[in-house]
Amino acid sequence: MKIILGVTGCIGAYKSAVLLRLLQREGFEVLPVMTRAAQQFITPLTLEKLSGHKVVSDLFSDHTVQIEHIALARQSDLLVVAPATANILAKFAQGIADDFLSTLYLSTTTPVIIAPAMNVEMLHHPATQENLKTLKQRGTVIVEPGSGYLACGEEGEGRLAEPERILEAVLNTFTRKKSLLNKRVLITAGPTIEALDPVRFISNRSSGKMGYALAHEAHLRGAQVVLISGPTHLEPPEGVKLVGVRSASEMAKAVFHHFPDSDVVVMAAAVSDFTPASVFSEKLKKEDVEPVIQLEKTVDILKELGQRKEWQFLVGFAAESGPVREKARKKLKEKGLDLIVGNDISRDDQGFQSDSNQVILIDCEGKEEELPRLPKTDIAGILWDRIQNLESRIQKNALRS
Repeated sequence: MKIILGVTGCIGAYKSAVLLRLLQREGFEVLPVMTRAAQQFITPLTLEKLSGHKVVSDLFSDHTVQIEHIALARQSDLLVVAPATANILAKFAQGIADDFLSTLYLSTTTPVIIAPAMNVEMLHHPATQENLKTLKQRGTVIVEPGSGYLACGEEGEGRLAEPERILEAVLNTFTRKKSLLNKRVLITAGPTIEALDPVRFISNRSSGKMGYALAHEAHLRGAQVVLISGPTHLEPPEGVKLVGVRSASEMAKAVFHHFPDSDVVVMAAAVSDFTPASVFSEKLKKEDVEPVIQLEKTVDILKELGQRKEWQFLVGFAAESGPVREKARKKLKEKGLDLIVGNDISRDDQGFQSDSNQVILIDCEGKEEELPRLPKTDIAGILWDRIQNLESRIQKNALRS
């Protein structure tokens, strides 16, 4: 398999030679691409001798009939950029194509891995963070930079990740690529909205970020994904079938419709537990009604699925305040789940609206795993790993019995 290794102008460029060797030891053929700035830190000759391939850096250096950036993109199975400067992140995120590497990126249809490296203030600048967010939403794998002493003399985040970490991301990308092939996955996300009148409603603070990250990760692994989502401001992941709903009853109808054809069901939505007993056709006026709203319970979708399931693997979420572990275990048993993800919603720095979370995973075999605070995109990858492993064990045990 062929990997394009893009190198940009950063002191960490010397590590690209080490990364190239590590990739070769795993059996990959490495095709090096360098920006002009990168050549100020490491010579093309170094990467040419190590890779056995000419280093490409100039859009106009080859006058053959082929358009080289397109031809090279079609030859490869993966694009890795390490180190990736703030400049190249901005180009990739905004679609600027003014050199060979940025033009190559726009021609690439294979997975992309980026390992950023820069000064700590550059890394945390809102523009850089927005560019990283854009790239992540497109499915780019970001190997987060390390912390320590930087070339500028400052301490902090921004060091290029060690080559071994980047190699691990490469191997994980190829491993996960088809791990859910032919699997039919149903995921719910976001809040539901329960109307009181044409203006007012009952809802919650769910952003949908966890469910969308799970849908995106499942698609990357080859699954056929149906995402049933309440109202959010998120762009739906590419390759995923989106079913938009508003109320708990609409979500229940959509879930029950798709459930029989699903292999794995992940209920990440924050479905309203209550809905107004009466919905008024006109906007309520203060002087017309008593300030009391009569509520009634909505359908317990997760419990109903637990009773209906046959071969399906069912995952639930427990967004709790108080003793999360105990409440999650109780919900796992009562709802007939195979796996539950619990998190503490009382903290302001994680959970609803946040890009990160800290969760505990509890499965039907009694195993617990408490994860550190991580980006929700990382949690999605870990959760799919656990789902696949547990589902495989359950199937093997069923065959033995």
